[in-house]
Amino acid sequence: MAAGNSRIKPVERATNRSWDEWLVFMDGIGAKDLDHKQIALKVYYELEGAGVEPLGWWTQAVTVAYEQFIGRRIPGQRPDGTFQMSVSKSTRLGMQELMDAWSRFAAQDDFVSGLVAGDPKISGTERRITWRTKAGDGSSVVVTSEPKPDGTASIVATQIGLPGPEQNDEARANWAAAVARFLSR
Repeated sequence: MAAGNSRIKPVERATNRSWDEWLVFMDGIGAKDLDHKQIALKVYYELEGAGVEPLGWWTQAVTVAYEQFIGRRIPGQRPDGTFQMSVSKSTRLGMQELMDAWSRFAAQDDFVSGLVAGDPKISGTERRITWRTKAGDGSSVVVTSEPKPDGTASIVATQIGLPGPEQNDEARANWAAAVARFLSR
């Protein structure tokens, strides 16, 4: 069992189900013998119609909390064994203004421009604008501009596919510093 799993309390609140009830459910489906996708599918069907929203997000939250609880993975670890980290901050900028400013910043910032291995692609909807690229180490970098109800937006920088927890911690520190530099401009 992984001690201090910070995902459990939010899962309990969002699903209106105690962790002990989730453990009974997991035992009932034989979750210890299932892979991530198989567990998530069973959790999805269990939560479907229960009013838990967003359903897909909470399905993953329950599944990951369980996998961390039984020691199958550690925080930040993905089902494929690689790691992922995110850093997010609120801004005073609107969604498009934030992405425009980020694009300019990313091209000039030593850390970001030194990490990027290709030309970033930008795509968007009314729900978010995404700047994505590959890093030189083969990991993926995704920066999103996500709207807030007051018309401003949050920046979320994510690096996916890091080989280990040390690289994940280093990436988190580097991205936290990069986002801080971006916001101080």
